[in-house]
Amino acid sequence: MQQQQNNMTQPNGMMMKPPVMVTVKDSLYLTDMLSWNLLAMKKAHFFAQHAQDPTIKSQLEKCGQMHQHHYERILSHLDANSQPMAQQQQ
Repeated sequence: MQQQQNNMTQPNGMMMKPPVMVTVKDSLYLTDMLSWNLLAMKKAHFFAQHAQDPTIKSQLEKCGQMHQHHYERILSHLDANSQPMAQQQQ
């Protein structure tokens, strides 16, 4: 047990690699992050459609694209992590 713990953490307490399993708390936090980014993306898109100032419209579109990128990045991390597990179960 102690040796396994030493492999995962450095002396400063930082993990060398993420754990294999996602806890319920982690799962809930990931769901929240996806929801926050999706909502921010939708709001930015909505307000960009209704903005009259081209500068503000451009910045709102840029903000929406940023949140979309974050949303897709979180999904790609989750998908990348699920692939090896699916292959191991087969």
